[in-house]
Amino acid sequence: MKWEGYRQSSNVEDRRGSGSGFGLGGGRISAGAIVIALIGGLLFGIDPLTMLSVITGGGSSMVQEQGPAPPAPPGDMQAAFVSTVLADTEDVWTGLLRQENKIYESPKLVLFRGAALTACGQGSAAMGPFYCPEDQRIYIDLNFFDTMANQLGAGGDFAQAYVISHEVGHHVQNLLGISDRVNAARAHLPRSQANSLSVRVELQADCLAGVWAYHSQRSKGWLEQGDIEEAMNAATQIGDDTLQRKTRGTIVPESFTHGTSAQRTRWFTRGLQTGNMTDCNTVGAGKL
Repeated sequence: MKWEGYRQSSNVEDRRGSGSGFGLGGGRISAGAIVIALIGGLLFGIDPLTMLSVITGGGSSMVQEQGPAPPAPPGDMQAAFVSTVLADTEDVWTGLLRQENKIYESPKLVLFRGAALTACGQGSAAMGPFYCPEDQRIYIDLNFFDTMANQLGAGGDFAQAYVISHEVGHHVQNLLGISDRVNAARAHLPRSQANSLSVRVELQADCLAGVWAYHSQRSKGWLEQGDIEEAMNAATQIGDDTLQRKTRGTIVPESFTHGTSAQRTRWFTRGLQTGNMTDCNTVGAGKL
């Protein structure tokens, strides 16, 4: 991926040196609790942020960040890559939403190490990258990309770009009101049906990531041979069925929250092939 030399976003906040640790206003989260949150999310279809809320008793008063976080320092290539990809998502989604007579409000992307305080609760590196709609921020511990490469077998710069654009897809869903409607519906459904709706939301974010990649490549032509395969492999390695097979040896479809490997690659491919948001209606799709 020929990404160097392009505009970098000014919406990146570097909290890696903030020393926020695992502190909450109502106590502290142990490393064991974070592991529980991760395993709970992978094996039982529970959102890790929800799991941590249960562990800590919920309703803890969050310690607020003191002022805006600084940008990443010059020379940090990983941060520069993230900033460049984020800038391109800003360009693409500003143009696409303008065509729909809507304004794209760019999200902030927070770089953190270990844990981060968010408006949605205490975030952890163990959760992987995540989006918080309450503060419209994407949170990433860059060490996750090492985990992708070394433990999940999903390395490569465009695999990382896919992850970033997937989280941006959640932001687009939030701006369009999709997240609120789905969450309202999930609140009145039993767990298995609520999980099914979550799958549809995640697959739509995958499709929107593909839409971004389509328009990004048309405008910059920065993808190289093997880049698309990197993204496809990443989508495969983080499918619910693949993760459950690796972590517990069995698959429990009713606990899926993100979709199977085949579904994730299918919907990313759909967005990539058409570049059309209307082709990403996973919520109303009869077959995923």
